[in-house]
Amino acid sequence: MSLVSRIALGAAITMSVGIISYVHYKQHLDRDRLHDGVIRDVERQQRRKTENIYLLQQQLELTRQLRKSEDEQLQNSESAG
Repeated sequence: MSLVSRIALGAAITMSVGIISYVHYKQHLDRDRLHDGVIRDVERQQRRKTENIYLLQQQLELTRQLRKSEDEQLQNSESAG
């Protein structure tokens, strides 16, 4: 085998190993990014659920206050009339 062919073979092997290594590294990064996206989605869903529960509790409290106020007004109008 001549020197030029050995250099060409070495360069081809080096390039192949480099490309394969890069592809595996890139796949690993992409997989990690996808996993992070799933974690962010779960956190966002939990945050929304917590916010919705808080808003529901506020609405329930406002409904109770409104009913209490309406009952008081009804009692006041019945006692006055």
